[in-house]
Amino acid sequence: MHKGLVCSAIGLILGTAALPALAQSAGEWTLGVGAHVVDPKSDNGSLIGGSVPIRVDSDVKPTITFEYFLRDGLGLEVLAAWPFEHDIEIPGVGKAGSTRHLPPTVSLQYHFNHRGTVSPFVGAGINYTTFFSEKTRGPLAGSKLSLDDSWGLAAHVGIDFTVGERSAIRIDARWIDIDTDVKIDGAKVGTANIDPVVYGAAYVKRF
Repeated sequence: MHKGLVCSAIGLILGTAALPALAQSAGEWTLGVGAHVVDPKSDNGSLIGGSVPIRVDSDVKPTITFEYFLRDGLGLEVLAAWPFEHDIEIPGVGKAGSTRHLPPTVSLQYHFNHRGTVSPFVGAGINYTTFFSEKTRGPLAGSKLSLDDSWGLAAHVGIDFTVGERSAIRIDARWIDIDTDVKIDGAKVGTANIDPVVYGAAYVKRF
């Protein structure tokens, strides 16, 4: 299986070699439409003085990006998405609640080989995550759950593969620092350290 994936990747790279480059020049902008997984780290912290561990599961949703090029190869990108939804579990007990969130992120990123058919890039920026539609169940049924909004740093890496004069397929991953105070019936009971890796693919169009 791994051999097949490697061969497919090599084929994609070779197949793009004869295509015109997706040049990323000053004053231009791109629109990216795709799907990404928000995959929280495995240890999400604990509540009530460290006595109750919690786990936040992953989710996949459509995403959209806008990137404006301040200079050749250097872009300012905004990430938006359909609201992600996550179950919150207490290991050994089961699901205790759920929440939805939006994680808009602004990144400054540099595209290497920005006039080539294969263009890696790296970026860094700021994330703001707002939580809403919190619900409780199981051991927390009947209680009111609330999660505070979060500000944090974000890092971004990826590769664009040219598939046309003004379009590319992007494979990318982000790490986002998301920490939120958890409140039950208005009282803070701990902090959830979500800190997810966000990975996926998108179709990118240059304008």
